[in-house]
Amino acid sequence: MAELAALEDQGEFIRRHIGPTEAEVASMLQTIGCADLEQMTARTIPADIRGMTLEGLPEPINEAGALAELRALADRNIRKRSLIGMGYHGTHTPPVILRNILENPGWYTAYTPYQAEIAQGRLEALVNFQTMVGELTGLPMAGASLLDEGTAAAEAITLAHATHRGKGSTIVVANDCHPQTIAVVRVRAEPVGIKVVLAAPADLAATIAAEKPFAVLTQYPGTTGEVRDIAPEIAAAQAAGAIAIVAADLLALTLLTPPGEMGADIVVGSSQRFGVPLGYGGPHAGYMAVKDALKRSLPGRLVGVSIDAAGAPAMRLALQTREQHIRREKATSNICTAQVLLAVMASMYAVWHGPEGLKKIARRVALQARLVAAAAEEGGFRLRHTAFFDTVCIETGAKTGAIMKAALDAGFNLRRVDDGAVALALDETVNRAELKALVGLFHGGDIATLEPAGGEPVALARTTPFLEAEVFNTHHAEHAMLRYMKRLEDKDVALNRSMIPLGSCTMKLNATAEMIPITFPGFADIHPFVPVDQAQGYIAMIRQLEAWLCGVTGFAAVSLQPNAGSQGEYAGLLAIRAYHAARGQGHRDICLIPASAHGTNPASAVMAGMKVVVVASDRDGSVDLADLRAKVQQHAANLSALMITYPSTHGVFEESIREICELIHGQGGQVYMDGANMNAQVGLTSPASIGADVCHLNLHKTFCIPHGGGGPGVGPIGVAAHLAPHLPNHPLVAEAGPATGFGPVSSAPFGSAAILPISYTYIRMMGGEGLTRATQVAILNANYMAVRLRDHFPILYRGGQGMVAHECILDCRGFQQGGGVMVEDIAKRLQDYGFHAPTMSWPVTGTLMVEPTESETKAELDRFCEAMISIRGEIRAVEQGRMDRADNPLKNAPHTAAEVLATEWTHPYTREEAAFPLPYVKAHKYWPPVKRVDNVHGDRNLVCTCAPLEAYAEGMQLQAAE
Repeated sequence: MAELAALEDQGEFIRRHIGPTEAEVASMLQTIGCADLEQMTARTIPADIRGMTLEGLPEPINEAGALAELRALADRNIRKRSLIGMGYHGTHTPPVILRNILENPGWYTAYTPYQAEIAQGRLEALVNFQTMVGELTGLPMAGASLLDEGTAAAEAITLAHATHRGKGSTIVVANDCHPQTIAVVRVRAEPVGIKVVLAAPADLAATIAAEKPFAVLTQYPGTTGEVRDIAPEIAAAQAAGAIAIVAADLLALTLLTPPGEMGADIVVGSSQRFGVPLGYGGPHAGYMAVKDALKRSLPGRLVGVSIDAAGAPAMRLALQTREQHIRREKATSNICTAQVLLAVMASMYAVWHGPEGLKKIARRVALQARLVAAAAEEGGFRLRHTAFFDTVCIETGAKTGAIMKAALDAGFNLRRVDDGAVALALDETVNRAELKALVGLFHGGDIATLEPAGGEPVALARTTPFLEAEVFNTHHAEHAMLRYMKRLEDKDVALNRSMIPLGSCTMKLNATAEMIPITFPGFADIHPFVPVDQAQGYIAMIRQLEAWLCGVTGFAAVSLQPNAGSQGEYAGLLAIRAYHAARGQGHRDICLIPASAHGTNPASAVMAGMKVVVVASDRDGSVDLADLRAKVQQHAANLSALMITYPSTHGVFEESIREICELIHGQGGQVYMDGANMNAQVGLTSPASIGADVCHLNLHKTFCIPHGGGGPGVGPIGVAAHLAPHLPNHPLVAEAGPATGFGPVSSAPFGSAAILPISYTYIRMMGGEGLTRATQVAILNANYMAVRLRDHFPILYRGGQGMVAHECILDCRGFQQGGGVMVEDIAKRLQDYGFHAPTMSWPVTGTLMVEPTESETKAELDRFCEAMISIRGEIRAVEQGRMDRADNPLKNAPHTAAEVLATEWTHPYTREEAAFPLPYVKAHKYWPPVKRVDNVHGDRNLVCTCAPLEAYAEGMQLQAAE
């Protein structure tokens, strides 16, 4: 048996996750001058914060064992047909999209499209999403997705508040909005002094007149299904000087008059029912569309069309300050991510079905609802609303409990609206047999004899066309759809093509075994508001993952609800705020933030009702202790928190971190640690041992959830015991958090629950020893690259013993004076070598921050280093006059196939030098689809919706002529 156990090798996944072999680790250790990983660790991490162990984690198991365990957990969830609605609906993910988008690493391992030239595929899909949302809502401008419907509504309210400064601090919310949306809005409003007033639809006009709000939020259709003419409500809001915000169902808008045509200023919602699985609440792509006057205030991301250096149409992220965290404490939003993978899925659903297909689905769903309504009326029940789209609310009186039980026994989850009514939200997954069973709950007759009752009012029928662009009317045969998605995929660089060495963004391996469980039906098909006894597999997985993350961080409790790192920051600061208030110290509102911090930090602090005080950094990028001491003393009475990133934003383990934490605690403040760089801590130290009170973790960084081209993310927070009572909770699911919590930050009780199996599987297959080794190899890889590149690029910051943490900063500022070469030129030239650039000009302008992660092999690290050294040689040639200062491979990068194969070649360097600068490039050539994109042109001529590229080209030629 001992021999059998040895051959089973439960730790094999560890060797597959960690790229370098034992021999390569030894070789790299020799390069950096360390005898072993322990010596390297001792030279990198201050001794007083070492000593962390992960003994509480289970022993690792192999991929087959982990998948069996996850399948067993998924099977513990009870799958019923959930007709609960409330913004979450059953949907069919077209198999061609399931396999070729959701399950395809070419789509899910890509990074945010900051390097536009190598992200044209994703960008086109996002333009499709924006077009879809804009045309369905009847508004001219839509963003590239937000986190979910509740946070989209909250973002709309803060947008309105910023736009209408001086117009008061009250919002009026219709009480037939989804309850989770109302809860998220209340949480967002309270810290910044916004008063939320609820009003019944019938009382909206009077309430608006009395309250004089700056914004009004309504739901269309309402949460219990009512379809009403909201034009008078919009008019009343605008007459009072308020911004009219409508939360709307996209499928309903294929048949109903869009809110934009009724005059709405902002429309928000979710695109979940466009082919994205329920997944116990997420991830799903929220959306926001706005009137033209508000387009420059949109939160999050906006994709626009510009031109490249050759004058051809090209897409890129438009108006980069839409990611408002760039504005730091002046931001009105901390959103720095989107739900790109889910937005791509929703947009492809619209491409696949086209406008006629979407209308057909909507008509079928609406007809089903009318048949159920007819059965209820014939069975002697009264409809609460006679005008509805897909949701029927039935007055069931004393029979409510019996009907809910009968439905459950028949395999359905209905919504108990109150003690006297139930609601059913029909969707595209309901088949004829299920419809017959639903009808039978209210009426014993034959479904064939029913005359459909109620439905959408004729006066509100949609009359305007939508999705007329060619892309939505072409790819309805599977071959055509398959090839369209492949063409887009091939335009991009993702982790399945090459290393993406982004500092702070930690582009780790997203192992296939980790990804498989997210499409298990037992995880994918669960509505977030099912009875908890139907979600025991999810609850067990969540509780275990929380416990493991407590073990990794040293904290007492964890909340998995925040569905992005920015949401985690916000939730952590709200927990600190609530803690101070509970102790009678609600006046504490000063948040100290180092100048080098992530831009989301000050934005989150402002959203949490705090005042930001910036602390200086010293020459090596660490916190300036003298400045910190002075500001702690100056603000001692009102000190709420310090936000600090560790290792530092500059990629160094600061020696004085414990002293920093003690300074804050000594004056009654709390320490918030930004966990963006947690990949350098796991198993070696921890936020709690450093002295932090709360820390958010980016599961899409350290714990292997893929970036998805710019989302999804998960940003849970861990807290010390005294903050545990102040974690987020949820009004609809008690298990989501403590009763004493401040409320929800996300629509769903556990945020993006559907992708939590990824992190669970990763930890389960790695175990404590594997996780610790992964951290050490991440540090080793970064130091190896720093040593290989230091003679070519100055390494900007190092720790006390000359080591970097898991990332290093290459200083490129000197090349501008010597040869006119900018850091952007280096980033674009790397595309010719087949690489995505490292993080550019952050945290220091004119630098590249490189983070290799532990999963890259030594061969890949060397390949990237060779590319950088070759580029340094090109820079030197420019500096020495051997290459033209203006016309050289760096300034003209990237080089497209069309350019290299053109008849004429006018550059003083060869085509070979342009396209194949190193031998390996020939064997694995990636051709950037466009040349360098002109961002300024795109922002001056903002185009963010679909049209044939020829139309863009013609329009741009016309603009140039004018």
